[in-house]
This record gives sequence, C-alpha cells and structure tokens, in this order.
Amino acid sequence: MTVVTQPSAPALSDGDTARVVVRHWRLPIVFAVFSVIAILLFLVFPRSGTTVYTFSTKNDFFTIPNVSIPSIATGIVVTIIAVAITVVAFVLVSRGRSVPLWLSAIFAVALLVGFITWSVGNGTVPVAGLLAAALGLSVPIIYGAMGGVLSERVGVVNVAIEGQLLGGAFTSAILATITHSVVVGLIGAAVAGVIVSLILAAFSIKYLVDQVIVGIVLNVLVSGVTGFFYTAVMANNTAAFNLPPTLPNLPIPLLSQIPVIGPVLFNQTLIVYVMYVAVAGVYYFLFHTRWGLRVRAVGEHPKAADTVGVKVNPTRFWTVLIAGAIAGFGGAYFTIGGVGGFVKDMTSGLGYIALAAVIFGRWDPIRATLAALLFGFAGALQSLLGLLHAPIPSEFLRMLPYLVTIFAVAGLVGMSRGPAASGKPYIKS
Repeated sequence: MTVVTQPSAPALSDGDTARVVVRHWRLPIVFAVFSVIAILLFLVFPRSGTTVYTFSTKNDFFTIPNVSIPSIATGIVVTIIAVAITVVAFVLVSRGRSVPLWLSAIFAVALLVGFITWSVGNGTVPVAGLLAAALGLSVPIIYGAMGGVLSERVGVVNVAIEGQLLGGAFTSAILATITHSVVVGLIGAAVAGVIVSLILAAFSIKYLVDQVIVGIVLNVLVSGVTGFFYTAVMANNTAAFNLPPTLPNLPIPLLSQIPVIGPVLFNQTLIVYVMYVAVAGVYYFLFHTRWGLRVRAVGEHPKAADTVGVKVNPTRFWTVLIAGAIAGFGGAYFTIGGVGGFVKDMTSGLGYIALAAVIFGRWDPIRATLAALLFGFAGALQSLLGLLHAPIPSEFLRMLPYLVTIFAVAGLVGMSRGPAASGKPYIKS
C-alpha cells in the first residue's frame, strides 16, 4: 500500500486541504503473479487436447448441451485476458482508483477455466458433480465458520472450532449407532459442541486464560479423548458403537430438476438444508435484532455496552455456547451426514480452515460462507484432478485446499481488522 499526499491546488493557502490518495497495490501484484503462472503453464508448457464440460443430469427439466474447449486455444485466450486485466489493474491503482469487483471475478473465472482445461486435457468435467462435491466439502466448514463468526463477534476467539467439529462427529456416530436414530445423533453432536464451548467460555471469560491457548488445548484434548475411545471401544465393536444410520437425500420437487443448481442445492440431506437456515439465521439475528446489536456491541466496545446495561460476560458466555452448538451440529456431517462411521481425527484440520474463512469473510456470515465455499471448491477440484490423472504431482494436489486458504487470507485479506475487543477479557471495574 502506498500513501501519496497531493495538494488540491498549485499552492496551499489558509483553508486549503490536502487530498490523500491511498493506493493498494496488493491486488495488481497478485494479478501479475498469476499472469506469470498462466504464461508458464499455457504458453511455455501447453497441453494439447479437448476438454468436454457437461452440465446436465438425467433428471433435469431440460438438457444443456456439452461444451468442448480446445486446451491450447483456451490457454492463449486466458493468458491474454489475464495480462490485460493485470495492466488495467495497475493503471487504475496508479491513478488512485480501486479495481472493480467484476474485473477480479472475470480474472478468477478465466484462470480457473484455463487451469482446469489445461489439467484435464482430453477428459470430461462434470460441472454439476464438481459443484456438488464442493458444497459437500464446504458444509462442515460453513457450520464451523458460523460458530466462529458468532464467537468472535461477541469478543471470544474461537480456535476450538476443530474440537467442536470433531466432538460432534464422534458423539453423533456413537449415539446414532446405539439408539439407531439420526435425530439423537444430531442432538448429541450439538451437545458435544456446547460442552467444548462451555470449557472455552469458562476458562477464557471467567478465569481470563488466553483464549488462543485454551482453544488449541481443547483441540488437542478432544482429539485425544475421541481417539482413545475410538481405539478402545469403536474399533473393536463396530456394529455396536460405530455403524450409525445416515441421512438420506431429500430432493425438493421441481427445484431439484433445475439444471446444474438443482442437483447441487436442492438434492441434499437434512443437515445441508439446516445449514442454509443457519447461515440466514446467523446473519439476520446478528444484524437485524436487538440481541445481535448487543452481541456486536460487546465484541467492539464492552465497557460502553456495560454502561448502557448490557451484561457483557453473560452475553459472551451464552453466545459462545450457541456458537459451539452450531459447530458441533456441523460435525455430524462427517458421520451420519456422510460416510457413516467415525474415524480418528476425521475432521483433518477443517476447523482451522473454518477459522480462516471467518477472517477471509471479515467476520460476516455471508462472506464467511462464500469463503468456505471457495475452500470447499479447492478440495473438490483437487479430488477431480486426481481422478483424471492431471499432470500435477499428487502431493501438490493434496496441498491445493491449504494453499488456497493461505493465499486467500494472506494475499487478499492482508491486515484485516476484526472486532476490537475480540480476544480481550472484560473485567468490570
């Protein structure tokens, strides 16, 4: 970022003011880096072939024709677009203007299509299947992000999202197996998230322990406890303790038959539909209710909130418990919402990615959801490219979701300011 002060007139006199031009060079530099990568991949190391993109399934109202894209020609066009947008971005920033969002969207979509086409070569990309897989991978991240947004908005850093997700997955699996009821499993998952949050809230709010340290310790604790019981109980008697029923898909009539978006959004399990409601609910209650105003006030300026009668620590306590219930409920997606049985450490660090989605989304539920979808799409793309034997080492493909997470948070967000009182305990004077 460059700050340049320019006079509003050739000479400053009494009453004249200076115009401050703030230039943010981060985005043009990011564009330039990816343009260089595009040149290397598409021009220096091109791949021949034609990639077929399919959009329709057999149950759709109508069929969208397949699209065939030649790899070499696509690479050339995408490189030209990327370089042109990079030049435009540098010109705009040099003149003190911001880069329009639509220009960034065109840049991202063009590079994505070019990269997939280059990677797949003479293969087929099922677009609806890719997007459905992306949504599936995003579900626990979105639940964790909603819990993270609520916690941080009220002033508590929730590093324990990983533990809440893992606790929810473990509890839902064992309770659903014992009771043969997915409803009991879902309730148990939410309760497990509440228990983890209860410990987080007690130590960070009442006993003023560093919130980040408590969160990390809780993640390790939950990992150890669930791993122990998995080895001692579940692994030796799968039928009795680790064979839960799973949620069936519930296609919504008519909506599920819309091409592309129908199979992706409206042919899902109950836990995905609840996720839609959770995102909308968190956004509405956080920004359009008195309770949400109090939560945000406690997270931004607890002393001012206290002076007008808001009970700061009780508000933090109960909000953190609600956040834990949401994240724990999302943990059930790993078991009864998906594969069924519990596996040791099956969350695989998605709780930390959810925390990154909170930061990338600037502590806003809708933006955090979009960030989670981005990370989920990276994971789905990694799986697809692996199945299609893309010319990229498998180690790099497995790194793709985490590289996207690091780049998104560090490269695009940079210095982002969260709630002012987040991570700071409040002691009433």
